[in-house]
Amino acid sequence: MKSETIRTDAPPARSAKRTGEFAPELQLSVDHDLCPGCGEPLALRLVLELIEELGHADNALGIVGIGCYTALGSSIGVDMVQALHGRAPSLATGAKRMRPGTLVFTLQGDGDMVNEGLQEVIHTAARGERVTCVLLNNGVFGETGGHMTATSVLGQRTKNTLDGRDAARHGHPISLAEMLAPLGGAAYIARGSVHDAPNIVRTKNMLRHAFEAQLAGEGFSLVEILTMCPTGWFVPTAKGPGYLDDVIGAVHRIGEIKARPPRT
Repeated sequence: MKSETIRTDAPPARSAKRTGEFAPELQLSVDHDLCPGCGEPLALRLVLELIEELGHADNALGIVGIGCYTALGSSIGVDMVQALHGRAPSLATGAKRMRPGTLVFTLQGDGDMVNEGLQEVIHTAARGERVTCVLLNNGVFGETGGHMTATSVLGQRTKNTLDGRDAARHGHPISLAEMLAPLGGAAYIARGSVHDAPNIVRTKNMLRHAFEAQLAGEGFSLVEILTMCPTGWFVPTAKGPGYLDDVIGAVHRIGEIKARPPRT
């Protein structure tokens, strides 16, 4: 059979044919109420895929912070607990100590983890708690009006910084992954992104390493995932991925910050 080249520079000549169901079983619905172009549903899907692949669909517990992503809770087929703003790492610590065989993870935005709960995640990492924290970083308090966060990069516009973040007035952005990596309790620290297909695959591998580090009892793990928020950035939806790569990614560099220790 002769292969057909499908052009991507124009609308398809005929409708695509759906060949199967590709969503993970733990994702109860592919529909969501978040803004068009938001990267958080993509990040959540990676987490759910890995929980299934690691065989922990019936043995996982997620601790959810406060943010736009909180609305995704109804579509997650995993036991979830809602934490107070910024307190998810401490709640995860208690859950893991009571149920050490459970795969415990937090799902938090940059406003929740780095603004409201910075001390929580720092101390959790320093103690080497065997939990995995997932940071969804878009540099915006999306749910509460679109003001800047502690991770917003210099020059980045938000709804209360229309001229862009200024170091003299607002300070410099906090790079959480680099802050946590030197701590002795941190077993694996990485930063990924969901702005294009190759980085989605790369980020999934990072999440796998983080979960495996937890299951192996190596200590604390964190994966920071850069996600799109075109609404909060004042950019067209289609330009969200490029803006993330060019502006956010230029400061918050993608890659493994601290690899897992050698296994003997």
